Amino acid sequence: MATRAENHEAAPFAERFFESRDGLRLFMRDYGAAQTDGPPVVCLPGLTRNSADFAPLAQALSSGAAGERRRRVLALDYRGRGRSAFDPDWRNYSLPVEGDDILRALDFAGIERAFFVGTSRGGMLAMLLGALRPSCLAGVVLNDIGPVIERRGLDRIRGYVGKYPPPTTLEEGVAYLKRTMSGFSVPEESWRAYAAATFVDEAGRVGARYDPAIGKAFAEFAPDDGLTEKMWALFDALRDIPLMILRGETSDLLSPETVREMTRRHPGAQTLTVAGQGHAPFLAEAATIGEIARFIARAEAAAPAPPASAVSSQ
Repeated sequence: MATRAENHEAAPFAERFFESRDGLRLFMRDYGAAQTDGPPVVCLPGLTRNSADFAPLAQALSSGAAGERRRRVLALDYRGRGRSAFDPDWRNYSLPVEGDDILRALDFAGIERAFFVGTSRGGMLAMLLGALRPSCLAGVVLNDIGPVIERRGLDRIRGYVGKYPPPTTLEEGVAYLKRTMSGFSVPEESWRAYAAATFVDEAGRVGARYDPAIGKAFAEFAPDDGLTEKMWALFDALRDIPLMILRGETSDLLSPETVREMTRRHPGAQTLTVAGQGHAPFLAEAATIGEIARFIARAEAAAPAPPASAVSSQ
């Protein structure tokens, strides 16, 4: 039986539900005003994560972080995560299906072009969008993910996804995260905030916030079965897109060697190592949020102006 935990997160966002192509009810948080100038930001979480992960980043960007302009920010719950419906067929917990769900979310929200912040699986999906709808990418932030996925990190994640009973208190949730995540040296309050995003729902109940069947789909995830080559092809397609690559200092999923190859192929990419964090950085501290805000502002300022006809027609 899930118990309740105090949730300290403010909620300056609109709750939006939309429908997937196959009829699932999906959820996203919508921060800021839709009328805000400039491309919005779309946040894509990790494998079993949800939109609450991005609360500190979304609140900061929508409020004008680092002295930059205020932005509309969407944070998505994929199918089977957070407040989105579970899929009766676990085979649909796949990159192509989730990519299509993201495109549906963009259409529902009236977004033609945006900056994307993708954590882990979310970064893979951001790269996939470059093939599905390249015109929607104003810029991409890849949070601790690249075309090469290290076996050590992959095996660690496989070892716990869908395999342990969920915690019933926030304290149990903190212990669970410390046991299953690797290489983090952060204050206790950071662990508690991340545990709340992971396990505490909107009613304050503590428990699992993803479909355990995702573990079945992830068990079939095989980066050595041609996926790495495909991911490099998707990454190379971003060569003309502004790019920021974040890596946790002790990440076991994204290696320094892979980051070096990514920057060789994309010389204009900005890189940032997040000290004291592994896979994947929380994106909750002011310094990291400020770097992301400034990257987005620089990329927007460097973008070509729209044709005069496009401006006059608005």
